[in-house]
Amino acid sequence: MSGRGGAPDLPAGSSPAFHDLARWVGSWLFRPVYRLRWHGERQVPAQGPVVLVANHSALVDGPMLFGMLGRRAVFLVKQEMFRGAAGWALPRIGQLPVRRGEPDRAPLLAAQRVLRGGGLVAVFPEGTRGVGDATEARNGAAWLARSTGALVVPVVCRGTRRPKGSARRFRPRVDILVGEPFAVSTERGRAGLAAATEQVRVALANLVGELDGLRGGVTDRVEPSEHGGE
Repeated sequence: MSGRGGAPDLPAGSSPAFHDLARWVGSWLFRPVYRLRWHGERQVPAQGPVVLVANHSALVDGPMLFGMLGRRAVFLVKQEMFRGAAGWALPRIGQLPVRRGEPDRAPLLAAQRVLRGGGLVAVFPEGTRGVGDATEARNGAAWLARSTGALVVPVVCRGTRRPKGSARRFRPRVDILVGEPFAVSTERGRAGLAAATEQVRVALANLVGELDGLRGGVTDRVEPSEHGGE
């Protein structure tokens, strides 16, 4: 594995070559499984520090974005994923483990170094998978953006989550919408961090609404009595 100096946009100890290979694999891996539609992909800056924030409704969201963003991306990934083969591979492609529900500054400090090296760090501010409506957000993404001056880029995804009560779907339509980059509030203290966190949450929630409109009634939800895919 490479040292820190070879890839300032990746965490120390990761392999740039392995990371780039994994991105290449990820760029085509999901296309046979989903009918993918990207909207606004050029909104992701090609270089410079970026905190990418995304909604989260299915396990596949992270790997899919990782392969399709068009630049190196360091994701904050729940600690439980770092087991077995994934536990060997994830650190080598530059992904950072996070212990949910516990104070853990180490991954945030590692992510901060990546941003200061001009990299992109991706965070799911909701903290866990759900329906992906961004009704709440944790403050890690806002803290990273405030402490490094990085732009925040919101991204939302619909279609990866199989609605409760639905049957298996064949190549469901998946839409990914990238919003406009923005800078978070620089107000100091806890109040400033809370304001920046709410700014991130609102940007995601509004983008979810916009994407639901673009999808023209295609939804991730069904009533318990309904069945069938998209």
